[in-house]
Amino acid sequence: MLKHILLCCALFVFTTIVSAQNKHNNTATTQVIPFDLTEANNMVVKAIINQADTVRLMFHTASSEVTLIEEATQKMKSLQFERTDSVSSWGGAGNTSRHSKSNTVSIGTLTWNNIAIWENKNSGPHTDGKFGTDLFANKVVEIDFDKKQIILHTTLPAKAKHFTQLKLSRQSDLLFLQATCKTDSNAYENKFLIHSGYSGTLLLDDQFVANNKIDGQLKTIDEKSLKDSYGNVLKVKKAILPTFMIGNEKLVNVPAGFFQGAIGRQKMSIIGGDVLKRFNIIIDAQRDYIYLKANKLHSTPYSNA
Repeated sequence: MLKHILLCCALFVFTTIVSAQNKHNNTATTQVIPFDLTEANNMVVKAIINQADTVRLMFHTASSEVTLIEEATQKMKSLQFERTDSVSSWGGAGNTSRHSKSNTVSIGTLTWNNIAIWENKNSGPHTDGKFGTDLFANKVVEIDFDKKQIILHTTLPAKAKHFTQLKLSRQSDLLFLQATCKTDSNAYENKFLIHSGYSGTLLLDDQFVANNKIDGQLKTIDEKSLKDSYGNVLKVKKAILPTFMIGNEKLVNVPAGFFQGAIGRQKMSIIGGDVLKRFNIIIDAQRDYIYLKANKLHSTPYSNA
């Protein structure tokens, strides 16, 4: 009887220890970063630079660097710039950017060391700069727009099996997926850059528009000017696309923009924040697949319609 009691006690202690270890391991394998979803459809987090300066950074899925705007850097004392380089941007070449070689960046409980920071002119409204997916290297990135959280996982979460899985293609650090644009009479498949830094819905590349005569099939509803990070001005037309398909996920009457001007100015088609926010998103650690599931924002009016 005594041996039986001792054995039961030992098993209870062992089970308790294992349970506690598992709970600790589960906690350790995920990190949660809350974000604000702005009126410009940007995901914005609070960050601390060099343990001294607090800034608001936009999570930019089409960027691989940390950048800060001039207005923010002028107020910071912890940032030292070593050189000025020539850089190209969305709107063209001939831009210059100051470069700071080695910094610490802290977001929530996470800290990254030896981070280079570049300076430019523009970021999302009410933000001091942006950061890209490189800070989340080798992590599964979940973006939950219902809870307004970025959740980092070491392995793909089980919930991914309930999402629509799509293959990603990569060009350097840029992530692309295939989607289909449907006019009233035709359907056209195209490759789209996942671009959370762009506040709008869809931006169609020049060659795609020209090859398929998209301009003649859609009614233009608006024209406006768009500035890139270095102040270059680009003219954009906007039309209504009857149907946009991402795998099995369907959106209707989606505003779609395309550049006015010479062919080749806009070389990539883009899915922006006003589309991305309508799905909870998981991107695997290898950046091979993206998983989408419609969320509470799926049927809300388009911000830029």
